[in-house]
Amino acid sequence: MEALVLDLTVPAAKETALLELSKKRESFPELAPYLWHSFGTMAALLQEIVSIYPMLQPPSLTAHASNRVCNALALLQCVASHPETRSLFLQAHIPLFLYPFLNTISKTRPFEYLRLTSLGVIGALVKVDDTEVINFLLSTEIIPLCLRTMETGSELSKTVATFIVQKILLDGVGLSYICATAERFFAVGAVLSSMVAGLAEQPSVRLLKHIIRCYLRLSDNPRAREALRQCLPDLLRNPQFTACLKDDLTTRRWLAQLLVNVGHLADAAALATDVVGPTPPVQAPA
Repeated sequence: MEALVLDLTVPAAKETALLELSKKRESFPELAPYLWHSFGTMAALLQEIVSIYPMLQPPSLTAHASNRVCNALALLQCVASHPETRSLFLQAHIPLFLYPFLNTISKTRPFEYLRLTSLGVIGALVKVDDTEVINFLLSTEIIPLCLRTMETGSELSKTVATFIVQKILLDGVGLSYICATAERFFAVGAVLSSMVAGLAEQPSVRLLKHIIRCYLRLSDNPRAREALRQCLPDLLRNPQFTACLKDDLTTRRWLAQLLVNVGHLADAAALATDVVGPTPPVQAPA
């Protein structure tokens, strides 16, 4: 594996090394520190990313080019996931190199794969509860980029983008940021509402679970809770729509708690009988 890492800086061997390392990365737990500390390796991975910027607009990304850069992104995801390199990854502002990929709108498979893999890197960052990560992401344009994907992406991309927004909301700093202005709250709320309406046409239990968790967390903020009394989608109170959750007790309880929080007690009781009162609102950090 060490030889493959060194091959990343050898032009003739780079493509094969990218492919082999991305396939075998799970079997090499210390790959991330090795990638970070090896001379020229991170620069070689960033070079892979930057080299396809010209293919983004006008859209001309081929399947081969997409697969190659996604192999590089898979290695960056290793670096983003590892506790020894995560902070270094943020300090170097490497996630910003991925944002042009999230800004694309082409629906072709190479672009969809590129967006999904890029979201995977950000998802790896937020998977661990770390306020440093949330502070970094909030200083960038990640929320509008995720909202765009939540509106227009494939089901899988929508799910990962919604998970990222969910993890940002679950951090106190993230919740305060999104609820600090009506504009931010309603931007997130409008996209979540649109997604619920879309699920009536194309159901996805996995995606619905993340949407409900986002709404429940928003309802922890006092002003957002009041707003949700007016703008929570009626479909979330429709037993036919929520019937898909019958075997998912955790999500049923989340939805019941959400409905209790915004005053729909009878609808909540039909989902879970043990949710009897609203959760205490979360006050903004000092």
